[in-house]
Amino acid sequence: MTMQVKRAAPVLKIKALEETGDFEGYGSTFGGEPDSYGDVIAAGAFTESLAAHKARGSMPKMFWQHDSDKPIGRWLEAVEDETGLLMRGRLNMGVQRGKEAYALLKEGDIDGLSIGYRIKEYSVDTEDEIWTLEKLDLIEVSVVSIGANQNATVASVKAARAHHELSEMLMAGDRLTERQFETWLKGLGFSNAQAERAARLHLKGQGDPADADKRDALMRALMA
Repeated sequence: MTMQVKRAAPVLKIKALEETGDFEGYGSTFGGEPDSYGDVIAAGAFTESLAAHKARGSMPKMFWQHDSDKPIGRWLEAVEDETGLLMRGRLNMGVQRGKEAYALLKEGDIDGLSIGYRIKEYSVDTEDEIWTLEKLDLIEVSVVSIGANQNATVASVKAARAHHELSEMLMAGDRLTERQFETWLKGLGFSNAQAERAARLHLKGQGDPADADKRDALMRALMA
């Protein structure tokens, strides 16, 4: 099953904040009703990813609004409990953005965390269009303001939905248009230029048996 990149709807569960900048909260909650974007995260979805981070001696990154150019501190601990993904971290009070995040959290002006992850395993209820996310690769957990982040979150979920539909078409043996194939490749993390080159190869193989072999080899590698 192909890997997709998404950001979750923010969770309003900041639990504690100290003057040192240490704080904790839930980056995600398990089960229950689908969130506003139709997703449910299954209990244990982060188990393998957290184990992999531990083995590498790494942690998910802490960003402001999912912006990798705006780190605001670091996560010290990430564990799954009966509620969800509990994060404990420390804002960097030595940088202006960390101080600003602290002030906003302290006053309650913002109180959300949101995860950035790759989907590794999922199931879809096609009748209700509900996704159950069963295994996730946790990349980062951001401090977010709901209003500023909502449009980006909606866009990322729409993109993931489109990617899922295109993946289903490919697995059914349907041929995609050049634009559709580019969109599918970008959902796998290809750059615009890489996706354009691969899409041209994909379409070129329609008429030439030799090129079709190359295309089919590419498809097998991408769908693995």
